[in-house]
Amino acid sequence: MWWLPLEIDLGPLAPQHFEEVVAGVIAIVVLWFVFAKFVSPMFEKMYQDRASQIEGGLMRAQQAEADAAALRKQYQAQLDAANADAARVREEAKANAATVVAQMREQTAQESARRLDAARAQIAAERAAASDQLRQEVGGLATTLAGRIVGESLADDAKARQTVDRFLDELAAQPAHTGAAS
Repeated sequence: MWWLPLEIDLGPLAPQHFEEVVAGVIAIVVLWFVFAKFVSPMFEKMYQDRASQIEGGLMRAQQAEADAAALRKQYQAQLDAANADAARVREEAKANAATVVAQMREQTAQESARRLDAARAQIAAERAAASDQLRQEVGGLATTLAGRIVGESLADDAKARQTVDRFLDELAAQPAHTGAAS
């Protein structure tokens, strides 16, 4: 007959006495009770603490990230405002530079005109002085020459000046001859 044996051959692991099996089962039940009553709740509590720490860390990280994003936006706004101010300052500086250049050109033109007027006045004064000096020298030479030609001395300064002035006026009144004498 094909019967399955009720007894399983466990070899050296087979208990010798039924009491050993009962003691083993009681020991397992006591260990399970101690584990379920004391050890497992401590592991659960430690697991919950760890989970709450991780969740708190994640929340803090998300809050820090949100704060950093807000600060980044604020700094970007400040940077944009600073760039706009810098552009405005540059434009004002360009306008001021153009104004200063225009003022300097105007001052230079005025200074040039003033120096040119002063130079013209100095030239006119030197021309008048040279003309007077030339007139005196020509007059002196003319009176000396006239005195030699006429044979009398023209020592009287008033007469000599009058004669020279009359002579120079007559020369100035005569038209200039450009051709050869015939």
